[in-house]
Amino acid sequence: MPYENPPHDDIKRFLTGVRTIAVLGLSTDPDRPSYSVAMYMQSQGFKIIPVRPGGGEILGERVFEKLSDIPHPVDVVDVFRHSKYVAAHVDEILALPGKAIWLQEGVIDHAAAERARKAGLFVVQDRCILKEHRKHGIGRVAG
Repeated sequence: MPYENPPHDDIKRFLTGVRTIAVLGLSTDPDRPSYSVAMYMQSQGFKIIPVRPGGGEILGERVFEKLSDIPHPVDVVDVFRHSKYVAAHVDEILALPGKAIWLQEGVIDHAAAERARKAGLFVVQDRCILKEHRKHGIGRVAG
């Protein structure tokens, strides 16, 4: 059976509590959706933590090569990777002290999403975090 996302009110409540977002697969290319979504969320006061091979800096933030390299907890891991990688990323995320996994539009793995939910994570799949933030009329995050 397909994974069902949480109700809209739960998504809104969740987003109002988020402060840090690890963006898995954040591109250095400003024309890519991951970049524009991360830039928007950063402009709204969220702490963005880029995660991708190669290190460096994106949007003024240090890039971590893998999720386990991040030295502090994050509220949500926003996944901009192909669906075929989601199950492995869920394993990584479950090993972290995080609260949630957000699979961007087009990123779908019903079994992995359900496994993460059963393990206690808040899980949203096939939705854009930027669009949900705007749709729910959530203001800037207090710094």
